[in-house]
Amino acid sequence: MTTYSLHDALDMRLPAGAAPVACVDIGGTKVAISIVNQQGIQGRLVEPTVKEGAPDALAQQVLRMLDASCAIAQVRRDNIAAVGVASCGPFVLNQGCIELAAPNICGGLAGAARGLPNSWTSAVLEAPLRSAFAKVRIENDGIAALEAERRWGALQGLRHCAYVTWSTGIGVGLCVDGRPLHGKSGNAGHAGHMFVSDNDDALCGCGNIGDLEALVAGNAMPRRFSALGYADAAGLLQAARTGDALAGQLVDELCRIMGRALYNLVVTLDLQRISMGGSVFWHHRDHLLPRLQAQINGRLPALTAGVEVVPAGLGDRVGDYAALALVM
Repeated sequence: MTTYSLHDALDMRLPAGAAPVACVDIGGTKVAISIVNQQGIQGRLVEPTVKEGAPDALAQQVLRMLDASCAIAQVRRDNIAAVGVASCGPFVLNQGCIELAAPNICGGLAGAARGLPNSWTSAVLEAPLRSAFAKVRIENDGIAALEAERRWGALQGLRHCAYVTWSTGIGVGLCVDGRPLHGKSGNAGHAGHMFVSDNDDALCGCGNIGDLEALVAGNAMPRRFSALGYADAAGLLQAARTGDALAGQLVDELCRIMGRALYNLVVTLDLQRISMGGSVFWHHRDHLLPRLQAQINGRLPALTAGVEVVPAGLGDRVGDYAALALVM
């Protein structure tokens, strides 16, 4: 197994004379915001993702946090040259502006059974940001993380690769022939919503029953296994690591499902390497990685020989660097 790590010398300071940029990382669990200037990453703030109020509540949270981050970094809002936003999706377009139809944010997609405290079918995002900043670039967080990993991390120099996050949800960024894939609405890589099972009790926030995210995502584990005594993903994974037989069986099955999804990406796109991050994977990567790799090794060697699944080279900061990669 090859190990990649963020080099101590990685310098995220902007060159002399460059105007500061803002980095926004939006996930189903948290929003992280920072300013990058000639001194490096400044004013980093993290809050739980807003999921109540009007459909523009998330955009208003981002604007408020951007103002607070600018204040900490001692940067004027009107001096920000660009805002890079790496966000969970899918995206929908409303009068040319991106809104989020994100299953872990918008409660109107799967309905009351999903338990989210709103009835949004989309969350307004791009329009309010464009009213406040001259340059805004929004990408699916999998695509943004892919760009960061290709620039600074474990996918440098590769033309056929993917980044996969195993976190609250499942996100993917894909690159073939040196070109990141975007799709008609910027939603390429939503492999978390591929159907992989006939399971009839795993409800995804998108409304699907039995898709990959519904089965293995961090927020799926307590919904599926709390009755067995595993209140959250961390508890289940820790129990498996410490010898709990039932937890071990459940985690092995999760890895079989996730590993087969990775195999499907490899043989469909003829990939060289997959870089993985996300809170579920990152904090238990030594336990999960060999189980995932085993679902690829030895299967159709003409397409899988030499293909590695590796930890993200940017570690648990990949989300921060993902947003930065959009505006560097």
